[in-house]
Amino acid sequence: MKITALRLREVTGRFEYAGRFWEDWLVRPLDMYTTRHAVAEEGIASNGDGSYAISAIFLEVLTDSELVGLAGPVASDWAYIIDRQLKDVIIGEDPLATERLWDMLYRSAVHGRKGVVMQAISAIDCALWDLKGKWAGVPVYRLLGGPLREVIPAYASTLGVSVEPEAAAAKAKALAAEGYTALKWFFKYGPAAGSAGLADNLALAHAVREAVGDEVDLMFDAWMSFDVPYATKLGLALAAVHPRWLEEAVPPDRIESSAELRRRLPFPIATGEHEYTRWGTKQLLDAGAADVIQPDIYWAGGISEVVKICTLASTYDVQVIPHGHSTPTTAQLLYAQPPQLCPLIEYLLKWNQIHQPFLRTPLQPVNGMVVPPDWPGMGMELDDAKILRQRELHWDEHGTQA
Repeated sequence: MKITALRLREVTGRFEYAGRFWEDWLVRPLDMYTTRHAVAEEGIASNGDGSYAISAIFLEVLTDSELVGLAGPVASDWAYIIDRQLKDVIIGEDPLATERLWDMLYRSAVHGRKGVVMQAISAIDCALWDLKGKWAGVPVYRLLGGPLREVIPAYASTLGVSVEPEAAAAKAKALAAEGYTALKWFFKYGPAAGSAGLADNLALAHAVREAVGDEVDLMFDAWMSFDVPYATKLGLALAAVHPRWLEEAVPPDRIESSAELRRRLPFPIATGEHEYTRWGTKQLLDAGAADVIQPDIYWAGGISEVVKICTLASTYDVQVIPHGHSTPTTAQLLYAQPPQLCPLIEYLLKWNQIHQPFLRTPLQPVNGMVVPPDWPGMGMELDDAKILRQRELHWDEHGTQA
């Protein structure tokens, strides 16, 4: 069996969602330079009838057999790199040789060890694992040695949800009633907002803690927007609500700053969402920069690489709880990892919905738990009935979309 083509399918349709998708501004690294504007919908267009017009790009790895590997959604810049830079590296190769193909792609992209090129490599790797599972007739977690558990506890990640204390408290209480035993909240303000912003951040934390009591874990995400002095001041006050972790308090390259916060604060530090490959992760681990590592499978190198990251983290007694770009893919990997090493799966309440409306059977938590389907491959199939329009994407040698 040989790879014959990599096809990029842009599909367009409707996403049924009642209410405003992006409800509140959350702190971002550029806040120290920019004036806060009204909350935008992040490129998502409302149809005005309780639905949104959306499009997504999916990658298909085609072979000279009937087998096709699927991955997605992928960003448009990943798609460009796959089409113009990476596909020719692996066309004609054995799609089952995932280690060989990953190494070929990595070696072909010496300037792509991090960032967009590695994200494109990650998507190709995930599609190859989907194909390998279909070839073997088993779910990917079986190929990885699983299952190691019956269910995976999910934590609700509230990106895009209102962080006004009253609204957040009501949402937190509702999520706990749905069976979630852990919730992650995002702060609205960073250092530029001064003491008033810090007080508002703490008001959010106390409101959600009061709403759910002591039995639900709370995590807080700073979206890379703090510095050590601010994170220390906020963190010491935040200790009163007993957070499970503080996430990405500082920009990802400030490894020593993250390690310093780990020394200063009386609760765990999580980071690594914006780190790439086993080599980047090893720098975090060697520096003692995190209690929890959060690689995204679609960013950090795919299934092939995040399996290695899990093994590496286990030698440091550091947990791995991946960032959740793709619920189906993350569930396959975690189902084959020890619960002590990988205790939770992130479920982004909004984004893990909007990433799955074109799938025949979206994977969502039930009573706060996730179980990957027992289908061959990754458990993802596109549903043609949900696609209103579609086209193949190609770019010419000038970078113009053909």
